[in-house]
Order: sequence, then structure tokens, then C-alpha cells
Amino acid sequence: MRLTTKGRFAVTAMLDLAMREGRGPVTLAGISERQNISLSYLEQLFGKLRRAELVDSVRGPGGGYTLAKEIQDISVADIIVAVDEPVDATQCGGRENCRGTQRCMTHDLWTNLNVTIFDYLSKVSLASLVEQQHAQEEHAKETSVVQDKRDGSHKHAAAGNAL
Repeated sequence: MRLTTKGRFAVTAMLDLAMREGRGPVTLAGISERQNISLSYLEQLFGKLRRAELVDSVRGPGGGYTLAKEIQDISVADIIVAVDEPVDATQCGGRENCRGTQRCMTHDLWTNLNVTIFDYLSKVSLASLVEQQHAQEEHAKETSVVQDKRDGSHKHAAAGNAL
């Protein structure tokens, strides 16, 4: 499967938004800064996400975007479809030999792969990505604390040996 930048950025931006859900509207400028995605590109993506009713916009001071559906009801496939990012692994869609009855020999293989990928992405919810991200952040914190303790004990031992 070849997933382009548009689909990856849309999923990343939606995950950023979902991670901040419940704290009020999230600005595209904030997402742009945190995720290093162009603000104008985000504006295009969020226009499509809004038309697909995945996000709501809040105007005015303190405005931004919120999720339009429950986090568990938004799949990665929903996001990709909303930004017009077809999941197509055939790479022969438009070629003359794949139209009508004269398809390439492996067309069915790649078509079945597309169905499998889309099915998988339909089962991955934004909620599961948020949970996964929180778990990774928690693991990173725990690892940092353990490393700090190790570094601190080595420093104290070295200081004690110097006396």
C-alpha cells in the first residue's frame, strides 16, 4: 500500500486533536507547531475533515477544532477517505491494460490487498491510537525516571569514592 503524505498528515493531525479532546477547541496553529505540518496544508485537510463531519470548527477567540464524533467512532479509514486518499495498491488504476476484461495478471492480488488494508484501517479507531500514544508516553516517562535514578546513584557513588 502506498499511503501519501496527505493521508499520514491527516491521521497525525486527528490524533493530535484527539489527544487534546476535552480541553476545548484545538487550533490548527498548535497542531502545525507540534507536528511540524504546514498551517496552510492543515487548513486544506481540516476543510475536508469538516465536510466529512469528522471535526467541528469553533469560531472566534478561543476557537479551533473539536471532534464531531466520539473518539471510538472515528476510524483511520474514515480519516483517509475524508481527505480523498484512496487506498489503492494496484498501481494500475488508469492504465489501459487494467480496464474492462484486459486487466494486469496480478490485478486481483492487489485488489484483495486493498480490501484487506481498508478492512484493517476501518478497525483501528482514533481511541486506540490515543491509548497507544498514552502508553508510549508513560513508558518513556518510566524509562526516563529509571535512567535518572541510575545516573543519580552513579554520581553519588562517584562522589563517595572521591572522599
